[in-house]
Amino acid sequence: MIKLNSLEEIEEFIKNNDFSFLYFGDETCGVCMALLPKISKVLKEYPNIKAAYIEIDDVKLAMERYSIFTIPVVLLYVEGKETIREARFISVNDVEEKIKRISTIYK
Repeated sequence: MIKLNSLEEIEEFIKNNDFSFLYFGDETCGVCMALLPKISKVLKEYPNIKAAYIEIDDVKLAMERYSIFTIPVVLLYVEGKETIREARFISVNDVEEKIKRISTIYK
């Protein structure tokens, strides 16, 4: 998972990848840091999904642009359109099921 450091980098990442997974968190957020390796493990099973981490304190404009009111937040964009949004209390199993379903549709 790469780290994106600006709103421009986020927008380019979404634009340049058919499947863009964004993880918004903060290093001071215990839940964010505990969930990140679990989500990363799931994403390793889907090499066509490109993943990025955004430190929300470093890219505050992303909160407004992507309607982020709490963290952690995970977003999956397929061909530039948001298809998955999960926030705060995120079930890894639910995210994995949704990714599996979407990846089956877009094979």
